Order: sequence, then structure tokens, then C-alpha cells
Amino acid sequence: MGRGGQSLARVAVIVRAGAVPLWWLGVLAAAIGIFVPGLTGRRVGVYAGVALFVVCAGVVALIRRRRYTAWTAAATRAGKFDFLQDRGVTLLNWRRAHRWWLLAGFVVALGSSFALPAAGGLALAGAGAGLWLKALWLGRRERRDEALLWVRTDWAGTGRPVGDQVKGYRTTGARAGDAAPGGARRRS
Repeated sequence: MGRGGQSLARVAVIVRAGAVPLWWLGVLAAAIGIFVPGLTGRRVGVYAGVALFVVCAGVVALIRRRRYTAWTAAATRAGKFDFLQDRGVTLLNWRRAHRWWLLAGFVVALGSSFALPAAGGLALAGAGAGLWLKALWLGRRERRDEALLWVRTDWAGTGRPVGDQVKGYRTTGARAGDAAPGGARRRS
């Protein structure tokens, strides 16, 4: 690599960026949906929602793990002139790029309450929980390998750390950047 470095964003932070808004929008949609009688009734809607929560959390947490593992195994060391993007900037960029999708998901979850009360909101919250579980899994790998995973921001695009444009990961030491392994805020 030449003297011109690239901007790198933490993989775990990108994964974790959607967890909080999906969780809270899902909980809010489920709470509002409880008060809608719906076609099936509240009890059936809540039971279906709990099942959807578990399924969505599991699917989101497990999907594309092979890709993450493959890119982690083939990761190269970050260059001296690479720029490490702050955690807050990565979160802000992801949330700005996905704000309309989050709003659309919230509206769909609310609308589904007329058929199955609270089920859509719990499914949305399950997707958020799944992203959080995936970030925890990445954090365990980072702690085990004592190396933080980074991806070029131009490859990750609008928040896809294993998208088609990604050609590899970079690693740094465990103390680099302002986020702990797993993408959480680093405690001082």
C-alpha cells in the first residue's frame, strides 16, 4: 500500500448500528399494537409475535456468518496511513443512510397490528436483538484473536460489512479506535 491511506470503519460497529433503532422501534410498535384488537385477537398476536421475535433474532444473528469468518481469516494488517473512523461517525452514517427503511419498517409493523396485534413490532425488535447478538459474536472473535476488524468505508457503502463490494478486512491491535470489541462504547 502506498502513502495514501483509506478510511476504515469497524465491522462490529456497522453491525451494531442497526440494533438499537430496530429494537426500540419494534418495542414501540409492539406496545402500540397491543391496544389494537386486530383480526386474531391480542393473545394470538402476542404469541405469534414472540415466535417471530425468536425466529427473527436467530436468523439475523446466524445469517452470513461464513462470510464474516472467511473475511476474518483473510484479513490483512491496516496500513500506517489508514484513517480509523470514530464509532459515533459510523453510527451516524448508518442511521442516516437507513432512516427511511427504519421508518418504513415501523409503519409496516404498526400496520400489521390490525391483523396480528404486536407481532410486527416484536419481529422488528427481534431483528434488532439478532444484530446485537451478531455484534457480540464478532466481539468474542476479536477478543480471541486480539485484533479488531475494520472494513474500507467505500466498500461497506451504506452499512453492509459483508456486501458484494467488500474485498477484504483489515485488522488493528485490540486498543485501536474508540470502540471496544463487539462495537460497544469503550469504557475508560
